[in-house]
Amino acid sequence: MNGNPANGKDCSPVSDCIHCSVRHLAVCSALSAEEVHALEQVTTSYAVDNGATLARAGEDRLHVYTLTAGALRLVRTLADGRRLVTGFVLPGDYVGLSGSDTYRYDIEAIADSRVCRVGVAQMRELRLRYTHLERKLLQRACQELDNAQDSALALARMQPPEKLADFILRLAERQARHQGSGNRVALPMGRGDIADHLGLTMETVSRTFTKLRQSNLIALPHLTVVEILDREGLENLASDGLE
Repeated sequence: MNGNPANGKDCSPVSDCIHCSVRHLAVCSALSAEEVHALEQVTTSYAVDNGATLARAGEDRLHVYTLTAGALRLVRTLADGRRLVTGFVLPGDYVGLSGSDTYRYDIEAIADSRVCRVGVAQMRELRLRYTHLERKLLQRACQELDNAQDSALALARMQPPEKLADFILRLAERQARHQGSGNRVALPMGRGDIADHLGLTMETVSRTFTKLRQSNLIALPHLTVVEILDREGLENLASDGLE
């Protein structure tokens, strides 16, 4: 459904970017009020239902998106049919930034979500007009590259407990930028998504959660919540895989 609102509903022009709750996390945070107004003129906001697909790998890359609520996953299907979850998109994250003419992965909602959408051509014009936006996009691209390299290192060298500890800590850090610091970490993704992201089986992920809980590093008050009980211990475990 490349470029179309999920289920064709709740689609509207953006009229209040300056007061967006995730503006401080998004690429538009670099813009002045006047520049934000120009961005509003080419931005559409709409709801994406849980389970809906925003774009599919190989489709023409016509739009870029900022997630303002909910969560998305980025999925690649390998030649042998296996699924790889390459990453998760949280509020304030920008998705669709690429040098490719096509989307490189499926973009799927894993919770009821909301996105702001801008056409690639319109975004290109804004980048030429506003150097602040161009710098912010470059900064975001470099940050995503660093995160991808760190993730690849973790997948290559870590054992399951180390991988899961690292995943929890990274997710906690990302959520803290939006919600403030804290030890309660929301898990919008299921155990299967975590497994396909970390290169593990779902059974291994479930057993490893239990192991971390029995070691008093975390608590699991709910299937979709992790409470960090011993941050230092979790950090030491994650760092063991990098030595």
